[in-house]
Amino acid sequence: MIKVGIVGGTGYTGVELLRLLAVHPDVQLTAITSRKEDGLPVADMFPSLRGVVDLAFSSPDKADLSQCDVVFFATPHGVAMAQAPALLAAGVKVIDLAADFRLKDQATFEKWYKIPHTAPELIAEAVYGLPELNREDIAKARLIANPGCYPTTMQLGFVPLLKAGLIDASHLIADCKSGVSGAGRKAEIGTLFSESSDNFKAYGVHGHRHTPETAAQLARYTEQKVGLIFTPHLVPMIRGMHATLYARLTKEIDDAALQALFEETYKDSQFVDVMPFGSHPETRSTRGSNMLRLALHRPEGGDTVVILVVQDNLVKGASGQAVQCMNLMFGLDEATGLKQIALLP
Repeated sequence: MIKVGIVGGTGYTGVELLRLLAVHPDVQLTAITSRKEDGLPVADMFPSLRGVVDLAFSSPDKADLSQCDVVFFATPHGVAMAQAPALLAAGVKVIDLAADFRLKDQATFEKWYKIPHTAPELIAEAVYGLPELNREDIAKARLIANPGCYPTTMQLGFVPLLKAGLIDASHLIADCKSGVSGAGRKAEIGTLFSESSDNFKAYGVHGHRHTPETAAQLARYTEQKVGLIFTPHLVPMIRGMHATLYARLTKEIDDAALQALFEETYKDSQFVDVMPFGSHPETRSTRGSNMLRLALHRPEGGDTVVILVVQDNLVKGASGQAVQCMNLMFGLDEATGLKQIALLP
């Protein structure tokens, strides 16, 4: 059994990890930390886990995380970088759901996240945890930088076209929407029910942290300079993410060949569903599951290809993807414990 610790188990990604790992056939939940909730039974905070998780939260100084095989950090930015060096030195593998190790350039990280990086020696080693693109490297890694939710949709949508050299990489457009849970489990005016319900708005238009992350990863698949316009929006639902991606074709290709390109790219990816050309994937078709669905469009047969991508921002966009990485790191089938079917209605 894989002995698992979770640092920061009280947030949305933390409880999602608990939901998935509690029934994982190869996992033993060993420690769940929370400084504020020390001693509180997990099921008292999350009644959905009654009868499934019998652990109590423990403060970080009481939890012996060095006895775990792997530790997930479902924490704000800056926490994993402070604790990862000691855990790695003790032989513990680390999966960070925050952004501490996503950006390979330290200066870029510090510019966007406004904090100094305290473990720069680990930046180069960290493997970007997008299994569909980095499966082999993840399997050999001891430190995983779990991707952002928006970047997952953008990369899986754009990469097949970039690798094939079919599009203008300098002018990629991503028009994306996320449910309110993407903002985390905290009290902020913008995410209060009275503020977010019956409302729709863009944010981060001047610049968003996921832009440099996505652009840097996309640049791995093209010799062109990557130019990405990314506009996120908040939609009045709890969970779910929809990305509408636009790219200009620079080579002649018919619709059937475009479809075949994506089907071939993801033929071995259990959690990417390439729907029939012209489909309209819905966020509810992925709710509560680790599935990402996408579909291709080509308006009026022109030179613009539109990729529609949907996922659950808390599962494939965060905790489910992290479990996928754990499975690969420990030699398991990457779908182990992740075959939940989406909730409908």
